[in-house]
Amino acid sequence: MSFDFISAAKQTIELEAQAVTELLARIDNSFTQACQLILACKGKVVLTGMGKSGHIARKIAATLSSTGTPAFFVHPGEAGHGDMGMISEQDLVIAISNSGNTSELLPVINLIKRLDISLISLTGDATSTIATQSATHLDISVTKEACPLDLAPTSSTTATLVMGDALAVALLQARGFKAQDFARAHPGGALGRRLLIKVADIMHSGSQLPAVAPDATISEAILEMTAKGLGMTAIIDAQDKLLGIFTDGDLRRVFSQANLDIHTTAIAEVMITNCKTINADELAISAVNIMNKHAINAIIAVAGDKAIGALNMHDLLKEKII
Repeated sequence: MSFDFISAAKQTIELEAQAVTELLARIDNSFTQACQLILACKGKVVLTGMGKSGHIARKIAATLSSTGTPAFFVHPGEAGHGDMGMISEQDLVIAISNSGNTSELLPVINLIKRLDISLISLTGDATSTIATQSATHLDISVTKEACPLDLAPTSSTTATLVMGDALAVALLQARGFKAQDFARAHPGGALGRRLLIKVADIMHSGSQLPAVAPDATISEAILEMTAKGLGMTAIIDAQDKLLGIFTDGDLRRVFSQANLDIHTTAIAEVMITNCKTINADELAISAVNIMNKHAINAIIAVAGDKAIGALNMHDLLKEKII
């Protein structure tokens, strides 16, 4: 059997892309009103929907929650058997139904109306029961489903998802939601770690900071580097002021100098004085950027002109910053 899978896929994408493009003309005062209602909500935003609309509602709830608008999903079938207790009068409900007449949703809508809870609907029929019962309605109708039978929710679910994303992003911007806020909602993710973990959280400090005095010999500096295992040592004075750095790379340079005695030569004679540093209260990802830019594998953390810590690429990898 020969079938043109590529043509079928392209047609699906074209139809769904068309459905999304058609949404642009429907972003009007109703959309503004929906955003204003959500911003004014003193409780949480409750998403509900049946079947495929329910799956989309779950995703929209998750997106809202991660971008500054606390939200959760309530299954309409369960709502009539106790889960309505999850919804308070301070909340706002977003009901999703392509037909706008989903039988499982109607009892929930009636109860919401009796409790005087604000209702926003996303439907494909502005004249439907759910749409007309809403404080504001967002039109998610599509010309044609991508399904060749025009039955399986495809274009319609894509359009609904995009409308939900439009709401979430508009609200995000209106709230002044920043990357740091996003990170707080995603502390276990890579982005969260990059935006939350500071140099001070992972640097080697105190007795773990490799450091020697400027009059220490090169051999003594090597012993300090070996003991602390960071591939470098800071050179500091009696007040912990940072004077320079000596790394594994500098060690190779020193060994190439035939007349230099590592047992008698002071580290101050071979250290790098204009070394790169980072403030301990900066984000660890900033240390990555500095190290990448200057092709170095370790960096000293400072507070003013004092060396208070150090870290290397291995530390950043271990903490999953990179």
